[in-house]
Amino acid sequence: MPDVLHDFETVTSDVVYEGPIFAVRTDEVTMPGGGTAKRDIVEHDGAVAVVAMNPDGAIAMVNQYRHAMGRRMLEIPAGLMDHSGAETPHAAAQRELAEETGLGAREWHVLVDLAPSPGFTDEMVRVFLATDLRYCHIADYQEDEELDMTVEWINMPDAVQMVLSGEIVNSTSVAAILAATMVTDDDAPLRTADAPWPCRPTAFASRKGRPVE
Repeated sequence: MPDVLHDFETVTSDVVYEGPIFAVRTDEVTMPGGGTAKRDIVEHDGAVAVVAMNPDGAIAMVNQYRHAMGRRMLEIPAGLMDHSGAETPHAAAQRELAEETGLGAREWHVLVDLAPSPGFTDEMVRVFLATDLRYCHIADYQEDEELDMTVEWINMPDAVQMVLSGEIVNSTSVAAILAATMVTDDDAPLRTADAPWPCRPTAFASRKGRPVE
């Protein structure tokens, strides 16, 4: 192990694609051997996800088509942060849960923060634990794949088994389900719903000239 860790400095940075949801830039970065290497980075606004758990310990999951995978997948409710930049992560989680499941919750905590693919994207996902659930009006403006989405209640032991058997493979859902098995409302040192999120990505929002709440 080196005595002094290398300081990876960005020499040049060029945007090669900029769309409404993400941007792609190519950075030239100094390497420990004295040269440089190029790294393609996907800039992202970040996302939220929700483990919505009822008193019996079952969680609400959505079955939806994912075109990149070419099949339907069972996942916890999740979605992108609002692109206006005016929405807090907690508000985004409340919105996504209502839109995808018709559920609201009286108790909210931060469960885990995830970096799904840090090798090529700055995307972060904040996962919330929602309890004391209630039904509310499901959004009227569902569109595209959302119109084919169904909600399934999965008991936590079954969800864990589905993770271990490879039936649930969405990385956010896998991490959230396993994390949720380690906490209870009584003894978990969970963060508040408005806890600071220091690793939340900001590069894409800054590029678009948007604030980050």
